[in-house]
Amino acid sequence: MRKTIFDRRQFLKAALYTSAAASALTAALPFSARRARAQAMAGSRVIVIGSGLAGLGAAKSLSEQGADVVVLEAKAHIGGRLYTDYSMGAPFEYGAGWIHGPSAENPTKQLADAVNAQTVITDDDNLIVFDADGEEWDWEEIEEVNEDWADALEKIDSELELRDNRSVSQAINDLVPGALGDEGMLWALSAHTEFAKGGPIENLSAVYHDDDKAFDLPDVVVVSGYDKILAPLAEGLDIRLSTLVSAVEYGDDGVTVTTDQGEFEGDYVVCSAPLGTLKAGTIAFEPALPRGYRTNIADIGFGSVTKIAFKFDQAFWDVETQYFGIMTEEKGRWNIWLSYRTFSPENIILGLSVGAYAPIADRMSDDEMKADALEVLRDVWGDAVGEPTQMLNTHWSIDPDTLGAYAFPTPGCRPSQFDDLADPLEGRLFLCGEHTIFDY
Repeated sequence: MRKTIFDRRQFLKAALYTSAAASALTAALPFSARRARAQAMAGSRVIVIGSGLAGLGAAKSLSEQGADVVVLEAKAHIGGRLYTDYSMGAPFEYGAGWIHGPSAENPTKQLADAVNAQTVITDDDNLIVFDADGEEWDWEEIEEVNEDWADALEKIDSELELRDNRSVSQAINDLVPGALGDEGMLWALSAHTEFAKGGPIENLSAVYHDDDKAFDLPDVVVVSGYDKILAPLAEGLDIRLSTLVSAVEYGDDGVTVTTDQGEFEGDYVVCSAPLGTLKAGTIAFEPALPRGYRTNIADIGFGSVTKIAFKFDQAFWDVETQYFGIMTEEKGRWNIWLSYRTFSPENIILGLSVGAYAPIADRMSDDEMKADALEVLRDVWGDAVGEPTQMLNTHWSIDPDTLGAYAFPTPGCRPSQFDDLADPLEGRLFLCGEHTIFDY
């Protein structure tokens, strides 16, 4: 009996390391292997907290291996930090907006291919940059800034030891004196580094912020709607929406998950709740998570990226240009804009606030955020920027179900602290999600 439980626990741990996209490959297995896989978790009941990609991926994989799975989701829709709004006539992605490195090995690309998603490459070089006075920079100036930015990060990588606890901003200030006083360099650090990592350079680990692995090929946007990739994962699953989890008990006798819709009992629990909610302690664990887990949760950073999309009757910007950079006085304040006109007939322009400014923008009311973002646009295009006919925006860092966008390594944080969060607790509780793996 105990050997069976042990085997299932080990199999469950292994299953959580596999991509749900890989389940599509099951048909290629010999019949005996498919049957063994389908029976591996038979007789076990698994409760999955969260219906984002991690939660759905785990639930689908375990269900295919014979487990009785129930998914508990706080929001009224599946997807977690992947949610698409079509009201503007073109998809607005509240959360995940790009497939980064859409190679054949990328599980997200595999999911997109499975639903015949339409994608368009976003060209980082199709870019116009304006300084804080609204003056357009020529391409030679932009190239020089990007080279200086890349050289500064290369200097950090070559000169800092792995145990160095400086932030990106501290390291650049020490190794490249005066660089942070250059508006071009500061914009590049924000538009490139802060946007990619979801955190401010003042709180990004200098040695580890760019040490994770990445897939190949230029990034793409899913012009047919990112949320389409969720359907194959969710199909056939028992998903309870609008069900807020408040407590998890786990031990030798199994698990009990307490929600506002009652209690759920099972053999195992997979918690894919975002790192922000784990930091806030919105789920009470009994017994409490061990000190090492609590330390890792506290040490790993969890930042925000704020989006605002405006739709206009007419485009006031160059519709052949994909990206616009704007050097704002406040670092990270609506300093990157993406034109939908390069992949859609809709006159939509999407702005982003990153780094330390993202949570400031998140705390604004919708009207305040609208005025703040339009002011940045009008600093460049003046009265040509009329009144938008529609607006959509995000507030990830104050969303009670997420409390942020994605994880990043802080100064002193180690990659192993991400990976260690994936280790099972008492063979009953498993954490999963983007904060439980450093690479990718």
